[in-house]
Amino acid sequence: MEPLLHGMILAFGLILPLGVQNVFVFNQGAMHKKFTNALPAIITAGVCDTILIYLAIAGVSIIVFSFEWLEILLFLVGFLFLAYMGWVMWKNSSEVNANQEITQFSAWRQVTFAASVSLLNPHAIMDTIGVIGTSSLAYTGWEKWIFTVACIVVSWLWFFFLAISGRKIGQIDKNGKFLKRMNQVSAIIIWFMAIYMGYHLYSFLD
Repeated sequence: MEPLLHGMILAFGLILPLGVQNVFVFNQGAMHKKFTNALPAIITAGVCDTILIYLAIAGVSIIVFSFEWLEILLFLVGFLFLAYMGWVMWKNSSEVNANQEITQFSAWRQVTFAASVSLLNPHAIMDTIGVIGTSSLAYTGWEKWIFTVACIVVSWLWFFFLAISGRKIGQIDKNGKFLKRMNQVSAIIIWFMAIYMGYHLYSFLD
């Protein structure tokens, strides 16, 4: 019971803050008229988190950050992609003014964006390693498996919850005004993350 509760609490604490990944999944739930159309974003985010959690607990992900050049590359790619994604979100909100509708992301675009915001965020990866990876050291055998599964299940349930919540708000927002504001806020959050990542990239190169 202890590893189960421990894994659930840790996973929930890590994914609860308003990050780029959460914002994107919520947006996809709100943008699409059918909930099933947002499944590519949900499943991709869930799969990426599953991979990160497993690698953190297995200790493999620590190897990535033992190479400084690889860490710099990850920050650079993450900065460029987040800057681009923020522009896409802001552009989407501007188009609502004229058309009163938001361009829906295709399944492939959802997969690409969800994978990028999940795997190109060095701080999220470090949090996973530092919190979940380190905490897993307290368990061995089947207890470690229970801890791992608990973290993964909470992650998947959270993404479904986000998308469903977004879908409900999208149904209430008939004129698209809320979705427009939400996209603008999302773009600003993403740009702040890009700036933060750029700052750390600069500190590496300075």
